[in-house]
Amino acid sequence: MLEPIQQNVRDLGTLLGKTIAVDQGQQWLQRIETVRLEGREIAAGDVAAIAALQEKFANSGEKELLIYARAFSQFLNLLNVAEQQYTTSEEGLSELDLAHPLEDLENHITKVSPDVITAALKKLKIELVLTAHPTEINRRTFIHKYNQIGQALNTPDNALSPRIEELIEQAWHTDEIRQQRPSPLDESRWGLNNISDNFWYAIPHFMRELDDFSYKVTGQRLPEEYTPITMASWMAGDRDGNPFVTANLSKEALINARLMACTLYLRDFEALYLELSMSKATTELTQADTNSRGPYRQQIVPVIQLLKTSIEQLKEGYTESVLSNSDQLRQPLQACRNSLLAVGLTNVANSLILDLIRKVNSFGISLVKLDIRQHSERHDSALAEVTELLNLGSYTDWDETKRREFLLAELKNPRPLLPKHNWTADTQEVFDTYALIAEQPAELFGIYIISMASQASDVLAVKLLLKSLGVQWNMPIAPLFETLDDLDNAPQVMAELLSIESYHNTCDGQHNVMIGYSDSSKDAGVLAATWGQYKCQEKLVEVFFEKNIELKLFHGRGGTIGRGGGPAHAAIASQPPGTLDGGLRVTEQGETIRHKFGTPNLANRSLHLYASAILECLINPPPVPTQAWRDIMETMSETSCQAYRKYVQGNDDFVKYFRQATPEQELSSLPLGSRPSKRKSDGGIESLRAIPWIFAWSQNRLVIPSWLGLGTAIKEAYQDNEALIKEMLQQWPYFNSRISLTEMVYFKSDSKMSALYDNSLVDNSLKSMGDELREQLVQDKRTVLAILGQNEALENDPWNKNSFELRRPYLAPLHLLQIEALKRLRAQPENTENEKVLMVSMAGIATGMRNTG
Repeated sequence: MLEPIQQNVRDLGTLLGKTIAVDQGQQWLQRIETVRLEGREIAAGDVAAIAALQEKFANSGEKELLIYARAFSQFLNLLNVAEQQYTTSEEGLSELDLAHPLEDLENHITKVSPDVITAALKKLKIELVLTAHPTEINRRTFIHKYNQIGQALNTPDNALSPRIEELIEQAWHTDEIRQQRPSPLDESRWGLNNISDNFWYAIPHFMRELDDFSYKVTGQRLPEEYTPITMASWMAGDRDGNPFVTANLSKEALINARLMACTLYLRDFEALYLELSMSKATTELTQADTNSRGPYRQQIVPVIQLLKTSIEQLKEGYTESVLSNSDQLRQPLQACRNSLLAVGLTNVANSLILDLIRKVNSFGISLVKLDIRQHSERHDSALAEVTELLNLGSYTDWDETKRREFLLAELKNPRPLLPKHNWTADTQEVFDTYALIAEQPAELFGIYIISMASQASDVLAVKLLLKSLGVQWNMPIAPLFETLDDLDNAPQVMAELLSIESYHNTCDGQHNVMIGYSDSSKDAGVLAATWGQYKCQEKLVEVFFEKNIELKLFHGRGGTIGRGGGPAHAAIASQPPGTLDGGLRVTEQGETIRHKFGTPNLANRSLHLYASAILECLINPPPVPTQAWRDIMETMSETSCQAYRKYVQGNDDFVKYFRQATPEQELSSLPLGSRPSKRKSDGGIESLRAIPWIFAWSQNRLVIPSWLGLGTAIKEAYQDNEALIKEMLQQWPYFNSRISLTEMVYFKSDSKMSALYDNSLVDNSLKSMGDELREQLVQDKRTVLAILGQNEALENDPWNKNSFELRRPYLAPLHLLQIEALKRLRAQPENTENEKVLMVSMAGIATGMRNTG
């Protein structure tokens, strides 16, 4: 760690200690310091320190355990704040030798034709889709306080400033964990607040810098309508497995989004009104100034009035006579800018007014477009109820051929499909969702995602339901292919779908396909899943090229390694050639939203990282893998999948071990997210959502979803293919990225800590399973380090290595506190004090683990 960060960390720790001492007494400061030193000894490998700390916690009451947990959890958050602030500051970027992403790209493309760069810029489309998930368990009030601390750290004598001391005092006297499970509406509000606090400022800044980049490398400014960044959200739209997301709730979320958008626009238009005081204008604007307000202000005043009226109406829940499309904002702005340019007021034309036009282009009338997501089974059951009522038999009993015949016939049929009927509650809710889409402005919605899609009929069913419930516009549909089998079949399914002429003609020349990362990884292991995703995307590119349809891939990545997450540049560079031509649509989940976009400066830098990586891949596409690479990847994928499934699916006791060795059982009952932890309450591993599956494993530091099977496969293949694998590592971004991410996982995993969970929480009859997994982890780590030519993980990445090493002494006590809380909670489930300790420890560990938790 660099000295400026270390000094900030020390100063923040001192202020936190001072706050705790005032609240709990000076003796508590000493007790926490003793535990910190013991944590440092544990991190250094001192077994005696583990026993001493375990005994100390065992002899402590729940209130004492909670004080320890809160202290170490809050310190890890402060450490993250110090790092985040430094790495986005000018001083930090300079000290760390982190070039501006666009400047770095500029240096890489000095010999590239401007026409090639212009073509790449035209293809640059990034749609960030915000989703909620349980690992973002920090309350919004804490996120706000930490952001305020980060801003204060930018001032001289920062860490000792009264404002930071005040904020740390506020944080200590605030409950870290919400007392009630958040509703989908709460999550939606959180997403909207993140946009208003960060993206609202970051996107115009980003666009100005991208415009400068374009001018430098092509000699051309970006056109006014150029919109490379847009936003969407699943919050309050994702109803797959979440019974709390209803049509009424989605409607309320849309109203909230429109209200916040109007409020932000009103502030900006009023500021623009003050700026546009000039009288020099075109004849057209001058003649329109009938009230002598000024030619530009005359254009702005009606918009301000519309926004004020809209705010009043939306606050009451009314949507009539309110802002209903972006052109109501955009056209007056364009009229003003065109006049400014025409009369030579170029500086004014390219300042605030251009920023505001770009905001309208990116944010629309609701800040985000609401995606709708539903499981394919819900559509099937709703249609079955219809066909049974019409005496046609049960839709769910029909084979694929009969389903398609019915769906295509009804799509052509002008008569209404749905008779008036008292449908079951589940079916009525499905219909109500489509009715909501029909009654709202099309601009409010993104795409319709079909979970667990596996056949062309899954897409046609949604198409028919949209038609039957009165949706007049062509809402984009994205089948989500999630399991390994579904990924393998996806190209064939899309080929069949796009071969249907009547459907092909409704696609507007493009089609969305969503690739699932988390469920495929849970199903087949990380190596088999990522190779399956790679092949699927390659074949989809071929299919869509043949069908003359633009492929728009939607990546369902998570923040964790096991869910397809990782550094943005590496993730983008590892995609197959051609897959970025239709743009990048990607989920940004829970805690990664805060880590990547949690302040305006951070959001701006993350947007630049995304943009530069995509442009580089468009200008210099990654290599097409050779046949030799493919062949060995096929072999390793099969070996990896078998090794993974041998543990996860082939052992009858695995589920039992998993639920004892991790906090998975308790996770579902804690108020950490709006969705149930399972799609089905009576299911096993297959029904468990990938998020709690990975989150639970990260808590005990075994993190098996992120590595299991990969090392076994590589070891077996490496024996006879050493030169080939090293060639892949050097020349193939996909393979290099996969190994690099796994190296990080090995570094952050902790076999000794995992064994402590087993010793305290797992039945003796199951402990051998944990021993076997930990031995496998050791062997796999040795294998991967050997092909990297390294003695230890991250030895060539000192920043990340030192960053995590600084966290180890604070993570160790949190793990032991969590183990103690789990022991007590499983013995006395009614003890809510232990629940608090458990939740705070979970938050602290997730904070310390970052992208692995």
